[in-house]
Amino acid sequence: MQVISNTPDKLILRIEANESLANAIRRSISEVPTLVIDEVEIFKNDSALFDEMLAHRLGLIPLKTEKSTTSKTKIDFKLTKKGPCTVYSGDLKGSADMPFEKIPITILNENHKLELIATARLGIGREHAKHIPGLCFYRHILEVKSSPEIDKIVQNSKGAIKPEKKGAKWLCDLNDAETNEVMRKDKEAITDSSELVFVIESFGNMPAKEILTKSIKALEDNLEEFEKLIK
Repeated sequence: MQVISNTPDKLILRIEANESLANAIRRSISEVPTLVIDEVEIFKNDSALFDEMLAHRLGLIPLKTEKSTTSKTKIDFKLTKKGPCTVYSGDLKGSADMPFEKIPITILNENHKLELIATARLGIGREHAKHIPGLCFYRHILEVKSSPEIDKIVQNSKGAIKPEKKGAKWLCDLNDAETNEVMRKDKEAITDSSELVFVIESFGNMPAKEILTKSIKALEDNLEEFEKLIK
C-alpha cells in the first residue's frame, strides 16, 4: 500500500486489492458513528422555510465528532437571530466544534426572527444518511499499451499517480477524457491492473484517515459476528 495524499479532508491510497474488499470498506463507512443534529425545537421561525425544511438543513451540518463521544452524548445548540441577515451554521452556539461556520441555513428579512434549540446525538449512516462522515470511491489503475501516439497522452495525464513504464505498458491513472482519447487510438490498449486508487473525502466530522480506520474496524466487527453465527 502507498499513501499518495493524506490530509484531514482527503486520503488517497494506492492499494493491491480486489473490488470486493474495496467495496466492503466503502460500505462500512455507513457504520462509522458521527455526531449530528437529531432533534430541533423551534420557538420562532419567520423565515421563508417551513420548520421541517429548517430542521432538515440543520441535520446536514457537519459537527466535529470527538473520540470521547459515546451513544449517551447529548449536545444542545441554541440559535437566536433577528433580521435582516443570513443565518449561518456558526450562529449555532453549543459545546461541539463546527468545522464550517459559513454554511447558510436561511435568510431573515427585516424584523424577522429565528429562535430554536437543536440537540445533537451520535448515530450511524445505516440509521440515517446524515450520519455518513464522508465519500469513498475507488478505481483501477490502468495498464495502457505503449505506442508513440498513446505515450504522449499518458505522459501528459494528471491522475493521482505519476505514469510508470513497465516493459511495453504504462501503469497510470487516466481520467475519462484521456481514456476515451486512448481508446480512439487503439480499442484494445487499456486493461485494468490489480491495483486500485482508493479515495476517502471527509465531510468534516473527522479526518479522512480516521474514517478509514473506523470503517475497517466496523468491517472486522461484522465479520467476527458473522463467524459466531455460522459456528
